[in-house]
Amino acid sequence: MYVRKRRRPVSEINVVPYIDVMLVLLIIFMVTAPLISQGVKVDLPKASANPIEQEDTPPIIASVDVKGRYFLNVGNDQESPISEDELGAIVKAQLTKEPNTPVVVKGDGEVAYNEVIQLMVLLQQAGVPSVGLMTDPVE
Repeated sequence: MYVRKRRRPVSEINVVPYIDVMLVLLIIFMVTAPLISQGVKVDLPKASANPIEQEDTPPIIASVDVKGRYFLNVGNDQESPISEDELGAIVKAQLTKEPNTPVVVKGDGEVAYNEVIQLMVLLQQAGVPSVGLMTDPVE
């Protein structure tokens, strides 16, 4: 007659699958992190200003480069210039969806003052109550 021995249950946790999942997630984050920081190359003016308090919703950043072209960090193609009408329509739609979204103007340090003012007028016409100006900190 065949007698079967009772096996003791294994009370150890196998952590190898958890390590595999952690490494896969680490690789995914390492690959996607550089893609998140997109934008237009603008040389911001240097100023010793206090940073704005960080809010829950990311700000809408309207940029103007040296050539006077407008860019927006909202939408599908953030690196190509947009027209004044498109900028106003996109900002208005974004503020309709999220009314408490802060709006920040990012102007190149070499751009004419008039170009920044024109951008601020466009934002005002789109219904933006107030804007912030981005600068680089003084070293």
